[in-house]
Amino acid sequence: MQLAANMGEFGADLSPERRDVSQAPERTLGHVVACTGARATIAAMLPQNGRGPSEAWAIGRVISINLGRSRVVGTVYEVRTVKESWDERADNAVHVEVELAGEVTEGEDGRQRFQSGITNYPPIGAVAHRIRAGDLALMHDLGGRNGTAVGHLTQDASIPATVCIGDLLSRHFALVGTTGVGKSSAVALLLRKAVMARHRLRVLILDPHNEYAHAFPDRALTIDASTLDLPFWMFRLEEFADVVFRGRPDPDEVDILREVIASARARYRAPSARDMLRDVNTSLLKRPLDPNAARATPESAGAAADAPLPYRMLDAFAVIDELIGLHELRYPRAALRSLKVRLEALHGDPRYYFMFARANTMESMSPVIGQIFRIPEQGRPITVFQLAGLPSEVVNSVASVLARIAFDLAMWSQGSYEILLLCEEAHRYVPSDPALGFAPTRQAIARIAKEGRKYGAYLGVVTQRPGELDPTILSQCSTIFAMRLANDRDQQIIRSAIADASTSTISFLSAIGNREAIAFGEAVATPMRMRFAQVPPHELPAMAGLVHDGLPQREPGLEELVNRMRGSS
Repeated sequence: MQLAANMGEFGADLSPERRDVSQAPERTLGHVVACTGARATIAAMLPQNGRGPSEAWAIGRVISINLGRSRVVGTVYEVRTVKESWDERADNAVHVEVELAGEVTEGEDGRQRFQSGITNYPPIGAVAHRIRAGDLALMHDLGGRNGTAVGHLTQDASIPATVCIGDLLSRHFALVGTTGVGKSSAVALLLRKAVMARHRLRVLILDPHNEYAHAFPDRALTIDASTLDLPFWMFRLEEFADVVFRGRPDPDEVDILREVIASARARYRAPSARDMLRDVNTSLLKRPLDPNAARATPESAGAAADAPLPYRMLDAFAVIDELIGLHELRYPRAALRSLKVRLEALHGDPRYYFMFARANTMESMSPVIGQIFRIPEQGRPITVFQLAGLPSEVVNSVASVLARIAFDLAMWSQGSYEILLLCEEAHRYVPSDPALGFAPTRQAIARIAKEGRKYGAYLGVVTQRPGELDPTILSQCSTIFAMRLANDRDQQIIRSAIADASTSTISFLSAIGNREAIAFGEAVATPMRMRFAQVPPHELPAMAGLVHDGLPQREPGLEELVNRMRGSS
């Protein structure tokens, strides 16, 4: 009686909060016995006969605490018995630790609203009870933002898990989880929802395992080594040097390569002899020659080496031969010969046909950009770029070229084209150690992460090891779907990357089920534990050549396998 009188001073009604007489009395779970700024402890009894609210105290469940005209909402993160033993012949007292997330309030107009943070803290003795389905739905309601259902809440399958696709894309997103938890199927689901909601969106998937072609049979174009055209002249100097020198460039040979490319481009653009003679005569008739005319400098040669303008490899070989034949050598002959051997080997290697075979039949980037970025889209706004068939030495450079073009296309179209670059196994391209990885790829992806939203260039990051991912990139992703993560370092990275990733939420990331995720950030109303919707079997990602029972469709012959390995199939 004294406790009830004291609670009256706070204006809180501590009676069991029942909406009607037919409601089960077991909805009352316990009473608050301790409260801090962010957490509360609830005392409850678990009956020995098994009938009672014991299932409500499962880790990760959301409960509410009655304050009369408002209800405080919290998440269970620890349950322990008061005694150190369990008595099977009597009721057992337990203490439940709850992290407070927000409160549901009723306005004067009778409308109920959920707000993050706590205005009125629960007093000692306040009644804790099962959360109403309406309160749980209100907690995850996006308000005036357009929501797209991608699954349902783990606690109540009747309540859809909704995300705002606009905020998901424009502020970048990440999906992390260990192998086998359903990351790829979740990505396929999110991408389908995204292209349905944003009709101007183009999606480019960097697919290192060649698994997404099966996921979008009706919405995607698949590009592999046999169908790719990415001319060598579209590569910047650093990107092309990484291919030529297998990631171990020699400074002298890079200087030679810079001059060779600039000279080859100049020769490609040079007019014919007749045109040159006509232009010279016209110039002489109009004005005298300017003795101070600009000449090529190392800086201008570097700029020419990075310009995405065509040139011929035959001209590059000719330039190297001329440098070897000079009376006064600017570079060692051994370095010149070594560079020529490297270029000739690449030019003749069938694995690099996508760079050299049809490069000189193109004088514009238009067909390349049109193919890769689906302009026009022709009903297929998604491009699955299969990297597994490319030589490993060229994967980083190709990723750098694609990320750079994605940003430039969005920027120069002034947002007319929205581009989403989805990086599977993103820790390969932007590792946490700056000494690892390929600097141009890191810079191109970081540019999208930091500046892309202004122009309509978006980034999607997928990785099983967030601890190996550049934390700067992850911090730029304003929405994160965290699936099961067993590694402590990975869990701490998630916690540090997101402001509202609380200790209690992160603590059970190692135990959530397949297809389950905890979603944080801008695209959701409040952190939610959800389960992604089941993807139909014909839309599930699958390794190239495999059906979903894990068996190959057919066994290729030995000669066919050898030809594939050589890149000559």
